[in-house]
Amino acid sequence: MHLDGVRLESGALPDVVPDILAGVRGPKSLAVSGEVADGTILAEPVAPEYVRAALGHIGATRPHRLVAYNIGSVAPDPAAALAAARPGLEWIGEPEWHAHIAPLPFAAELVELRAACATRKEFVRRLPDAWVARLAVTGTPEAARARLGELGAAGVTDAVLTPVGPDPLGALESLAGVV
Repeated sequence: MHLDGVRLESGALPDVVPDILAGVRGPKSLAVSGEVADGTILAEPVAPEYVRAALGHIGATRPHRLVAYNIGSVAPDPAAALAAARPGLEWIGEPEWHAHIAPLPFAAELVELRAACATRKEFVRRLPDAWVARLAVTGTPEAARARLGELGAAGVTDAVLTPVGPDPLGALESLAGVV
């Protein structure tokens, strides 16, 4: 579609123009986001290593927001938080998530583990706890705040946590304890 001479009526224009954010993943798309958008949205999982790699491709020459989505699971018992986060990570071994995983020190091992597992459920069950902790914001409220601090130090300007588990409202309440 091509439009000429089209404009919004003055009453339809907002007082503050919102940022334009691009939800992208690949190197070329990240570079385009850095050129034309006010920010980039990174889907989960977002580890600091992925943030740094993405920012390298974005190469923004002006202020640029970086929104990071992550699975969030917080509980007084770190093991319970890890267990609750696992189901939210079952798809991360699939090839389309490679950009998120490639910068991690255990990327090759994760790919091997996924290839060795017959199902996503088996894969996520066999993920080492240390990997789950790198692929989600999880643990005690203090550990989750520390993880968010790591993401901020890497360049994340806005963090979005996706609650997981059988009780979504309870999960939201536990995430509220982080902020």
